[in-house]
Amino acid sequence: MNKLHVIGLFIFTTLGMLSCEPKIKTKSPNKGELDVTKVIFIGDGQMAGYMNDGLKNEGQKNSLANILAAQFELIGSNQAKLPWLNSSSIGISTAGLAPFHLGYKTDCQGNVSLSPVRDANIGDLSCLTQSCYQANSPFTVFGIPGLRLNQFTNSALANTNPFYNRMCSSPSVSLLDEIISQQASFFQLYIGLEDVLDYAKSGGTHESLPSALNFQQNYEQVIQNLTANGAKGAIATIPDVTLMPYFTTIPWNGLSLDNTNVGTLNSIYNPLGYYFQLGANPFMMVDSTANMFAVRQIKSKELILLSLPLDSVKCNQMGVLFPIRDEFILDEGEINVLRAKIQSYNNFIRQIAQTYNLALIETDQFVSKLADGFTYNGVNMSAKFVSGGAYSLDGIYLNPRGNAHFANAVIKAINKKYNSTIPEVDANKFDGVRFP
Repeated sequence: MNKLHVIGLFIFTTLGMLSCEPKIKTKSPNKGELDVTKVIFIGDGQMAGYMNDGLKNEGQKNSLANILAAQFELIGSNQAKLPWLNSSSIGISTAGLAPFHLGYKTDCQGNVSLSPVRDANIGDLSCLTQSCYQANSPFTVFGIPGLRLNQFTNSALANTNPFYNRMCSSPSVSLLDEIISQQASFFQLYIGLEDVLDYAKSGGTHESLPSALNFQQNYEQVIQNLTANGAKGAIATIPDVTLMPYFTTIPWNGLSLDNTNVGTLNSIYNPLGYYFQLGANPFMMVDSTANMFAVRQIKSKELILLSLPLDSVKCNQMGVLFPIRDEFILDEGEINVLRAKIQSYNNFIRQIAQTYNLALIETDQFVSKLADGFTYNGVNMSAKFVSGGAYSLDGIYLNPRGNAHFANAVIKAINKKYNSTIPEVDANKFDGVRFP
């Protein structure tokens, strides 16, 4: 089956040139009903500036927290204080790997194409081994890659999450206690993404999703403590992660066949009720409930993950004679479970926003808008991998320009709730994906 090939996954388009200067509606900055004496930002990787599957100084500068903090300064708030990584560090992922950049990669067939490649063979492990806590200047940004909601009260979090360990005042202090000690007058909380990602990124094979009750109890405990001194705040719903490039880039019918391949595969799979034709065809996948051979064709609404080893597909017949394993696919049932859980979490987050009189950012609407695509001051934005301009090379976390757009969604929600006029940012001034 030498002629077997896979439909191209990366289509790079020329970025549109601006035909005019960006038009940003501006009003005089005003804090409205906000008390900006002490503003803090809390969340996971997105708040921290995790992008391209890693955290580095450049990502921190272009993080959701840092972008928002700069706009809050325009209405008189404190300057953000982040646990900076050294600017010379290559950075590190939650798995200890170096971040991605867009470069040239040779596949198993000898073809060279643009693809995400690691900056080095291993991440900068040293950047996580030394504490950067400063007693006279505590942090106001608590963005911690890998953070889950049930870890806020964990006094041993520093032992399991080195991103927290490097910035906490003491290894035995929980994140919630660290945050409470700041006595914030306003907080921005975006949490919950990491609670669903492990399940989604493992094709539903890893840990089960948090129960609705546990999620609610943990979330409300955090909010109760953040608002105990009368602080106002803004919270965000959890997006439908299945709309992100990590789950939408590889087509379900990315198997392209010629006459020889069609005949061979039909002779093998016709007895099981599966048929192939010239051109695009569904991949074969593992499904223990399908038949005695536990294989079937993937359905159009099911999702192949970006973690799929493409060289195995191109050269070792994965997805054809060797069905794609469950860990690389979100099947129909898993997608339904995931979306139902996210919806239940979000319904509670909306309820919390009402109960505690907080601003609410509908992150799901923002991610859905990216999935549909939109034009911002002459520049097209979408959820397409690489060429869409919003997501970083890990296919999940936003790049600088994506963070700027999301920051504007946050600002709009806060302004509406608290009658403030925090200026929006010009998202086009931030980088998208950098081409070599």
